[in-house]
Amino acid sequence: MKFELFVALRYLKAKRKQTMISVISAISVLGIAAGVMALVIALAMSTGFREDIQTKIVGATSYINLLHTDNAPLLKYEGMIANLGRVPHVTGVAPAIFNQVFVASPTHNQGAVLKGIDPVREREISDFFSHIVEGNPHAFDGGAYDGSGDPSPLLPTIIGKEMAHSLGVRLGDTLRVIYPKGSLTPLAGRIFTVGEKTFRIAAIFESGLWDYDSNWIYTDMYAARRLLSLPEGSASVLQFKTDNLEDVQSVADVIRTAAGPGFITTTWIDLNKPLFSALKLEKIALFLTISLIVFVAALNIVTTLIMMVLEKQRDIAILTAMGAPQKVIMWVFMLQGLIIGFIGTTLGAILGVGISLILDRYKLIQLQAEVYSIPYVPFHVKVWDVVLICCTALLISFVATLYPARNASRLDPVEVLRYE
Repeated sequence: MKFELFVALRYLKAKRKQTMISVISAISVLGIAAGVMALVIALAMSTGFREDIQTKIVGATSYINLLHTDNAPLLKYEGMIANLGRVPHVTGVAPAIFNQVFVASPTHNQGAVLKGIDPVREREISDFFSHIVEGNPHAFDGGAYDGSGDPSPLLPTIIGKEMAHSLGVRLGDTLRVIYPKGSLTPLAGRIFTVGEKTFRIAAIFESGLWDYDSNWIYTDMYAARRLLSLPEGSASVLQFKTDNLEDVQSVADVIRTAAGPGFITTTWIDLNKPLFSALKLEKIALFLTISLIVFVAALNIVTTLIMMVLEKQRDIAILTAMGAPQKVIMWVFMLQGLIIGFIGTTLGAILGVGISLILDRYKLIQLQAEVYSIPYVPFHVKVWDVVLICCTALLISFVATLYPARNASRLDPVEVLRYE
């Protein structure tokens, strides 16, 4: 064991006349532990919110969307899928139809987003069907309603759990889906008509995001075309999945270039930019704010070391007289502060990680899903977040030792021993 560390550990051991110093040291340890614990929990909560919402959003939708700049239908999209599916990093392509509609049950009604999908290709770009909690997840696969012939008047649809609750419907019930349409005539000008179809609820999904579960309704692309009066074999948008969730913008640029003029692309980041920017800013604010707790606790380290220097003036003078250089004296007191910081940081990190895992596993903090989009507070601990927190706490502890250690190294042994 090095001499400086040996002396530092000896000084930290309590003696009867140094009880006050030991109490302040213990308070310093607890203060740093509390700050580190709070910071670990806060960053785990912020990361949990971001990752949970992000996972649910991209699980229910797509990474990249390609559409006409004027929102015109995509005609003969099969050739586009064959061409754009070869773009590097693209792992799946699926057509879809989106539009705002009005949904009515025998007792209630509301606005909704209608999405027409190709069930086989939809499975390539999202895990939507894995979120079905009631009914048949293969409601759109083949059968009588495959776009050939005259389909049944009761078309299959999949709605969210919250929508089913607000409309007062269950599996097997029917819904009327209404879409207002307008057309221009030479005599009467614009005439508004209404497209309406009756759907049977074949399944109910629960994505975990209140907005989707309460406002989205899914059906087969053929049914969506008939309701919206779109051309046969057309789609509103092509959806893409890539092998990298974060680097979607560069892939989107390649897809837009390959598609040619008249097309635009949107990514899951673009569509949710305000939300994730707010979560990122919140994480930074939490880190800076709660770091102040560690800073305040570090002030106790300064107090502890100053009192220790006053208590150990005679010992410091003797060590200096025996030939101990100023650097050794400084390191004795710096190591004392670092030991206090290390113990507090380790204790706080262990408590923070443990509490975060318990809170996440048992979902102890519940939320109003209609306000926060998710039903509980998730806590996801990231190793690099914990490492950053620990390094920050140790750095603050180290800085807190500099002033008292420097004063200790500058004591004049002659002046101190003269009055002993």
